[in-house]
Amino acid sequence: MRQHDQERHRSQRIGWLRAAVLGANDGIVSTASLILGVAAAGASSNAITSAGLAGLVAGAMSMAAGEYVSVRSQADTEEADLARERRELATDDDAEHAELERIYVGRGLEAGLARQVAAQLMAHDALGAHARDELGIIDSQRARPLVAALASAAAFTVGALLPLLVAIFVPRSALPAAVVATSLVSLASLGALAASAGGAAPLRGAMRVVLWGALAMALTYAVGAAFGTLT
Repeated sequence: MRQHDQERHRSQRIGWLRAAVLGANDGIVSTASLILGVAAAGASSNAITSAGLAGLVAGAMSMAAGEYVSVRSQADTEEADLARERRELATDDDAEHAELERIYVGRGLEAGLARQVAAQLMAHDALGAHARDELGIIDSQRARPLVAALASAAAFTVGALLPLLVAIFVPRSALPAAVVATSLVSLASLGALAASAGGAAPLRGAMRVVLWGALAMALTYAVGAAFGTLT
């Protein structure tokens, strides 16, 4: 019973967890990369800080807007499917019973038992039964655009604050090394935490996040350094 409760709890947080992890990861990687690129081009401390702050604001708004539009599209699709199912239940109840029976038979129930299960579930909540077993729509995993947008923007802001604070308080000479070190440690912690929350191996989650983050920072630094030599 305890294991069942844990699995259910994890499934209920899939939506916001994905948005929060994506937002925090992007906040760290994009802001750290931006700061490193500007620093590599030879910009002053004020210019680096201004670029980092602008990246934080723009990135948070972009994440919120993108997440909202994406999840809103998913929610629209779910709502359209549910509306169609309501019409079919209202106009052809017998066919909907038969449809649910076939689903349960396909999952291994005997025909008589499948008929009884379909009848009882539809008597209790016909739309819920069809949403779950025919459409695959589970209430705890329904698309929630505003929640996803706010979680993504907030997580991006929190992630972006770390490299930005480093840029503000660390001397210009030590800035690149400090940004890289703190960002990679933060990415590793984030990857491990996200993997653990989702029931996966923490080390694997940490390694893949660190790998992509390091690659992004290295490429951006290289572009900034190349641009700096041309100016």
